[in-house]
Amino acid sequence: MKRKSEQKQPNKRTTPPSNRMLKILGGAFIVSALITGFLAFRFVREIIRTTDIFQLGGISISSDGSGEAAGDNAQVAEPMTSGSINVDQEEIDFTSRINVLVMGLDYRDWEADEGPSRTDSMMLLTIDPVSNTAGLLSIPRDLWVNIPGFGQNKINNAYFFGEGSRLPGGGPELASRTVEEFLGIEIHYWAQVDFVAFVQFVDYIGGVKLDIKETIKLSPIGTRKNIKLYPGVQTITGEIALAYARNRTEGEGDFSRAQRQQELVLGIRRALLNPEIQKIFFGNPKGIWDIFSQNIHSNIPFIDAFSLGKLALQINPEQITQHVIAPPEYVTHATSPDGLSILKPITQNIRILRDEIFTPSGIVGPGAVGADPAVLMQSEAARVGIYNGSSVSGLAGSTDEYLRSLNVNIVDVGNSDAVPATTIYDYTGNPYTVQYLVNLMEIQPTRIFNSYDPASTVDVAVVLGNDWVVP
Repeated sequence: MKRKSEQKQPNKRTTPPSNRMLKILGGAFIVSALITGFLAFRFVREIIRTTDIFQLGGISISSDGSGEAAGDNAQVAEPMTSGSINVDQEEIDFTSRINVLVMGLDYRDWEADEGPSRTDSMMLLTIDPVSNTAGLLSIPRDLWVNIPGFGQNKINNAYFFGEGSRLPGGGPELASRTVEEFLGIEIHYWAQVDFVAFVQFVDYIGGVKLDIKETIKLSPIGTRKNIKLYPGVQTITGEIALAYARNRTEGEGDFSRAQRQQELVLGIRRALLNPEIQKIFFGNPKGIWDIFSQNIHSNIPFIDAFSLGKLALQINPEQITQHVIAPPEYVTHATSPDGLSILKPITQNIRILRDEIFTPSGIVGPGAVGADPAVLMQSEAARVGIYNGSSVSGLAGSTDEYLRSLNVNIVDVGNSDAVPATTIYDYTGNPYTVQYLVNLMEIQPTRIFNSYDPASTVDVAVVLGNDWVVP
């Protein structure tokens, strides 16, 4: 399935929609309600633009890994509003998995109003209409990844770079491409929800019921008072729900917050399955329209949102998986070349997690989104070292010649201590180079290691074992 794009049109919606559209809106905002659960914190106040989403191919990626921002004076392109909706369009019959990237922007950037924001968190919602399953994956803001065109950086800067550099599609498109290339899956849609809409929506449906596991101290936005939630099942208001999802001082910081955000998603979903809540929800669609018409910004076509909402409510809760990319299994704490605290991905574990969530019937690779693996490898421009750990004399030299013929950027050749099998080490985060060499040289999954070292003279080191024979 290709990502959907919208036709750019002036904003003509100054009056409420027709009665027919109002009725359909009730169903369409089921998926919007789910999305607000993801976005229950730090949001953007301006309507972001969308343009035609271009096809991914070989992307020229800067080798600059300094991690420096685009500058304080970066300008944001003129915002555009979404196109008009044809309510008479046939409902789309989804026959393959749909992935939606949901972004929350840093509330501090929003409050300061000093240029483009950074994403404070990202979540992926995936729905498979064939297997009738769904999944939630939280992506931490400090994850150290390659941002296409900008090199290695924190993933939360992708949106900032896209907006500040006035790229086609802006921040949402570059953020989507970054996640898409990092995980090796296709992102079909993106969405943002204004935090005001979240608060109003939760209040509109009478609050959201949660089972609080332990006492938590909250600081609602716009007030100086602190409140505490105590263990037990309780229904909380929109203001408290927002504070609950934004809190990062309790538990394990960002990672506990991600889990709370997922709790809210499922809590809202449960509420929408309640017949009494459905009476409220569908009984006054104009009220829902008033809340969301100015506060949800997305490239999800209207009729697709309606279908996604129906699918989301039909899935058995036991078939919804929840995951957070968190230490120690999926990331390690580290420091960037310019001294920032970052999270280095443990790529082999994240690869397994990705396959579990997004490909229940198979495994995908980094090139699954359509780009040629060799092009992706070359775009990373990773410095590769080849070292002979085998009993075969001259193996490193002959391997060097072979890999150079394939345009691998070899910068060092030498000898190493003996290894039981060919082993690869990734020192600075180069998933495409690693995947390319792993496939080419048939390196065993157990011989792939991440060992972050910003001072290393090579980005990727391959230690040759007796199992390797130059073709």
